[in-house]
Amino acid sequence: MTNNFAQVPDRAILAAEAQQTAGLNDFGDPWIFENLDALIPILNTESELTAVGAAGAHTMIVTALVNRLRHVDLIKRHPEILEEKVEVAAVVVGLPRTGSTMLHRMLSSAPGMTGVKWWECQNYAPFPGEAPGDPEPRRAAAKSYLDYMLVHAPDLMSIHPMNIDQSDEELIIMGLMFSSTMIEGMYYVPSYARWLIENSRTRCYKDLKEILQSLQWQDKRRKGAKWVLKTPGHLMALDGVLETFPGAKIVMTHRDPVATVPSYCSMMTTLYHMASTVDRERIGAFWEKRLAELLDLFMSIRAKAGSADFIDVRYTDLTTHPIEQGKRVLAEAGIALTPEIVAGMEDWVEANRREDRAPHKYALEDFGLTKPEVERDFADYRAAFLDAPVPA
Repeated sequence: MTNNFAQVPDRAILAAEAQQTAGLNDFGDPWIFENLDALIPILNTESELTAVGAAGAHTMIVTALVNRLRHVDLIKRHPEILEEKVEVAAVVVGLPRTGSTMLHRMLSSAPGMTGVKWWECQNYAPFPGEAPGDPEPRRAAAKSYLDYMLVHAPDLMSIHPMNIDQSDEELIIMGLMFSSTMIEGMYYVPSYARWLIENSRTRCYKDLKEILQSLQWQDKRRKGAKWVLKTPGHLMALDGVLETFPGAKIVMTHRDPVATVPSYCSMMTTLYHMASTVDRERIGAFWEKRLAELLDLFMSIRAKAGSADFIDVRYTDLTTHPIEQGKRVLAEAGIALTPEIVAGMEDWVEANRREDRAPHKYALEDFGLTKPEVERDFADYRAAFLDAPVPA
């Protein structure tokens, strides 16, 4: 199929470019190429890429492959990385725009806790010649990329505030394995979203754990810390999360989809229009159904796993009493609530107040959606988690 939109080169060209950039040849287990081979044709036929968008996708894919080459080489040179004990206390999930980012950053900022930093998400493997314990070149690269994003999407900070040193979603690392909802969050690829569900929902979690081991090994200050992970993308594969990180509590944030769906569609419009010409109505039609599907998957896996591993947090409780909710989550996750931990959460809340940001404005009608439609498609979720009381 041909079209007039910009195109991404085929996998062989991109892999060769990555090998030349890294000066390495071993990609390790080649399973990620199955995902990439499915993705590239969909990018070229479905995403309506602009020249800037195609160049960005090209760079993203090469960066992903370079990271993998460097990571595989690092493990070869330092096999002791695989002996690192990664202790995940909690995995925050929930639809986007439900307060999950706030909860994740508040919890992971407390003393004795940790999360993946935004700069680490962009390049999880050390750069060549990087001195141990001095990742400044990767931090600088992340800062440059964030500056680029904000030039092309100046509203992004009011929608989803970012700082290279704040905890962020391991979704980005999984996206660098072409295995998470990051891909569909950057490019309009409904067919690839379907392909992931049917072919590659959980495969990346073994690799994710290994990368967390590497990040912990790289930063000796993390020794003994408890990890807090977070991404709504885990809703697609909670069975993989539960299998890979046994003992971790799954923290589900809840908010009415009538509010979250248009908020997320607004964010997706901002991100898509950095790379694509796709219109708001198609963005709304895709994401309204996609988010409902992710919640259906979540409820199905939760029903099979039982409720013992799950903690529920309502958005209204989180935004009005964040410290109380943070204390409850950590206590249920088996973390001793020291004065230092509570003070750490309080400091984060004080430094990240909503009133310091511009308001984020959106409406269902902006995306061709209606309230009855959203209420219908999310009826089972609303009945189970919004109409029923959430434990205090």
